[in-house]
Amino acid sequence: MPLDLPWLRRFAAVALKECLRHSADGRFALRGFEEISIAIVSDRRIAQVHLDFMGLSGPTDVITFEYGEIVISAETAWAYAADFDLPVNHEVALYIVHGFLHLNGFDDRTRGGHVRMHRTQERIMKTCLGRLTAD
Repeated sequence: MPLDLPWLRRFAAVALKECLRHSADGRFALRGFEEISIAIVSDRRIAQVHLDFMGLSGPTDVITFEYGEIVISAETAWAYAADFDLPVNHEVALYIVHGFLHLNGFDDRTRGGHVRMHRTQERIMKTCLGRLTAD
């Protein structure tokens, strides 16, 4: 599945700087990582990761591990991008921000946490996309 990897790398660098400013728990854990790994994989691969590490079957959009690993499904991104009439690179970028926020203490498993995380995510996306467009 074609993605603009150079653009996504630029986006991730801008998004990381922005996400470093937002912590849900006040710990700002994202600042402590020497390295963050982002893997873009197939639905088949993420479904296996989903099952192996979370005990849930089927593919998902993004999985974040507490030690700085973010796994993103390209196929799921393509499907959601088509559903919402968005560029696929923007959908993958959203998953990158989502992963960074999880690493910085955000949790979307409760209604309140979900709302807080998604509001923050949307603000960060607008800021980052605006910065990349201005370049």
